[in-house]
Amino acid sequence: MGLIKILVADDHHLVRQGLRMLLERQTNVVVVGEAADGREAVNKITELKPHIALLDIAMPLLDGIQVTQQIAAAKLSTKVIILSMHSDSSIVKRVLRAGAHGYLLKQSISAELELAIRAAMDGHIYLSPRIASLVLNDILTLAKDVPEALSEQLTPREREVLQLVAEGNTNQEIAELLVISKRTVEKHRSNVMQKLDAPDLPALISAAIKHNLVFLD
Repeated sequence: MGLIKILVADDHHLVRQGLRMLLERQTNVVVVGEAADGREAVNKITELKPHIALLDIAMPLLDGIQVTQQIAAAKLSTKVIILSMHSDSSIVKRVLRAGAHGYLLKQSISAELELAIRAAMDGHIYLSPRIASLVLNDILTLAKDVPEALSEQLTPREREVLQLVAEGNTNQEIAELLVISKRTVEKHRSNVMQKLDAPDLPALISAAIKHNLVFLD
């Protein structure tokens, strides 16, 4: 196998530096690019076509799940490994449904990163052992997953708008970022508020955070 090209995406510079240092210890691995937010990650993955993209789940503009969905929709061959502090099985299932090949807890990255990369390159899915145990337990108990159901009610565009609203962007700013009209943003925002039964902005953001629909640092 030749060099494995990797892109690192995290909105914290020090985290990206730390990941780069870990990756440079491995043989046959080269970091071809970095991104500080989800939209930049999509653009660089499209341009650089890395074999692997290491994505923080909580990024501005687009979160790691949304980036993964866009990569899958574009039929790019890049395999995604999500890095997260969250050990909620409902989030993990959304990540896997989006098409990711791995889910690593940040506290175990140094011990598991190489294993995850090799598994993804072989076409397998790698989960941190703690995460694998949670998912298996969830499957065995057939637990009802309310946040998952709410997530499925929102369209990809509605989730984009919701993330940007939660980050404090105005309707006009969101319209400019997504290259759509302000009126369209208002329509998406209204739809999301209705689906989440949120009468105002504080209630909307509270519901989005409660049900893991947005990820904020």
